[in-house]
Amino acid sequence: MNKKKIKKIATWIIVPLMAAIFILDIATVAIGNNYCRKYNITDEKFAYESGDDRIHFLNTANSDAILIESNGMFALIDAGEGNNNPRRKTEYKGYEAEVVEYIKKVCKKDEGSAYLDFILGTHCHYDHIGSFHALITNSQIEIGRAYFKEFNPMIAKEYEIERWKINETYEQIIADLKIRNVPVISNLPSEPFEFGDFTLQFYNTVTSDDFEGKGENASSIGIKVTKGEKSAFLAADITKSTGLEDLLVDEIGEVDVLKAGHHGYYGSSSAGFLEVLNPEIVVITNQLGKVYPNVKWNLTMKAKVPFFATYDNNGIIITFADNGNLVLTDNIH
Repeated sequence: MNKKKIKKIATWIIVPLMAAIFILDIATVAIGNNYCRKYNITDEKFAYESGDDRIHFLNTANSDAILIESNGMFALIDAGEGNNNPRRKTEYKGYEAEVVEYIKKVCKKDEGSAYLDFILGTHCHYDHIGSFHALITNSQIEIGRAYFKEFNPMIAKEYEIERWKINETYEQIIADLKIRNVPVISNLPSEPFEFGDFTLQFYNTVTSDDFEGKGENASSIGIKVTKGEKSAFLAADITKSTGLEDLLVDEIGEVDVLKAGHHGYYGSSSAGFLEVLNPEIVVITNQLGKVYPNVKWNLTMKAKVPFFATYDNNGIIITFADNGNLVLTDNIH
């Protein structure tokens, strides 16, 4: 068979397939938007007053920066992509300035200073911990303690170390913390603990040797946030493809809010995972257009759950009201 004929056959197959995926993607988004309408999202100017119980999902494009606030206490889970991502071949402006300014504004302690009770790096990918360098080295921000599992090169893939330099990112942050005299806790608590009005629980605090060579996402720490009858699970880069979803799903149980794993990319938010967690709301730290069609399908057609992208909403805050309701606010910057 000559090359022309092969190319023609390939075109006949690929073009209709791409068209079908495009139509499916539009359909799932439309259905998802319909589910979203039952939630009133306000874009009013947000009142930054301590004493309330909230989870702030910052707009850092397709990276994670999540602030937990409860009764005047603050914890930052990941810090978003920094300005010098080794993965990027061209110059790229990350979100260091935006994250630092947000923390200084919301976590204000005294005039000109801010305080974080703790920070946590879920794993060593730059799109999760890259902006910690700018945050930690900022003299106007004090940090009580830092949770970082020790980097395990046996879990990471070779290219993550050689090309992405994730070990160097981790080492830089640990060095920054030591300079600022911030206590670093590498043995993370596996039992629930109180944080203001919330109860927090960390998952995957020790990465099993069974995940050797599975990639750094397999080191991801999940966080469950609970107040009364309401709860949220922050899934970092937990995916089915690494095996973490299957390992943790029954232990996590049902939640009301899910921060989708791995930004809604392939291998995350499997139908089985969504069925057990059974969330009312899903937040995706990404642009809606970058979320994989199979993930949108699982969310809309199988779980039938509304999902909100941080980029498209310019950040999202979910408030855990004292009456048991969940209140959503967008456009938070």
